[in-house]
Amino acid sequence: MTVRRIVIAGAAALAACGIAGGVPSAALAGSSSAAAWAKLAPATHPSGRVSAAMAYDAATGKVVLFGGFNCCRWLGDTWTWNGTTWARQHPAASPPARSGASMAYDAATGKVVLFGGANGSSQALGDTWTWNGTTWARQHPAASPPARSGASMAYDAATGTVVLFGGNGSGADLFSDTWTWNGTAWTQQAPATSPHVRLGAAMAYDAATSNIVLFGGYDFSDILGDTWTWNGITWTQQAPATRPPGRWVASMAYDAATSTVVLFGGIGSSRILGDTWTWDGASWTQQNPAVHPRARKAAAMAYDAATGFVILFGGETPRSVIVSDTWAWG
Repeated sequence: MTVRRIVIAGAAALAACGIAGGVPSAALAGSSSAAAWAKLAPATHPSGRVSAAMAYDAATGKVVLFGGFNCCRWLGDTWTWNGTTWARQHPAASPPARSGASMAYDAATGKVVLFGGANGSSQALGDTWTWNGTTWARQHPAASPPARSGASMAYDAATGTVVLFGGNGSGADLFSDTWTWNGTAWTQQAPATSPHVRLGAAMAYDAATSNIVLFGGYDFSDILGDTWTWNGITWTQQAPATRPPGRWVASMAYDAATSTVVLFGGIGSSRILGDTWTWDGASWTQQNPAVHPRARKAAAMAYDAATGFVILFGGETPRSVIVSDTWAWG
């Protein structure tokens, strides 16, 4: 797979064997105070895919997954995770198939928001959709971010807006713009400082500090390893003493159970990564769980507040195998 296709085309013994059904909360909670990865074995699950969009829908208490790319075609299916298994949804309306879309739950409106991505013609998209737990509805705001895929998006609970940053337009266009969604309209922000252009950066809202955290990305020249925070007004580059190696299309989510942001995998400077890092608001710490997902890029990840675990799904391994496994961190 080429670098650009990813975006334009996302109790150790128990974990090693795979745990039947859903998140093993009792098993893990009783085994250790440290967080760990556990491989789950749901009865049904989506097909393997990369660059799918995923977010936790607090209104329904389920994780929502949409689209992606499975090596042969772009996908437009919607799935939900209820803490035990995946279930395919059949909404009356749905966004067209795509990969590299951006998605976040908008707590102010109680809906999941999806923006952009790219379709099978390698065309960047600029449409906005919302999920109400039953169906998708296309929104028609007066102004929107330019079409793009591989943008970073997260809900900023401190301001009650969804924040979108960067991404890749059709061709070689890269963005460094910041936009906010208030439930009905997109507004371009003008921060005093900002990360430079990139796509595939990892982003999540850190509830412990009330800031959005952004890490890494790719600018068509370098694979980046910088850390930035958004306070609702401007971006500030952080300078932690220790940080993960640079990467893009990594997976990231805020783990409310440990009050840390969790980062996993992605494409590094020379290989696909399988390391786990946590951000505590001031510094990065590498975690060394005995069991962990295989190294992968462009996997989907979200925090499942109903179970208290971060859920990771799919991605592509170093041998170009697109996987369909489900993992829990917590």
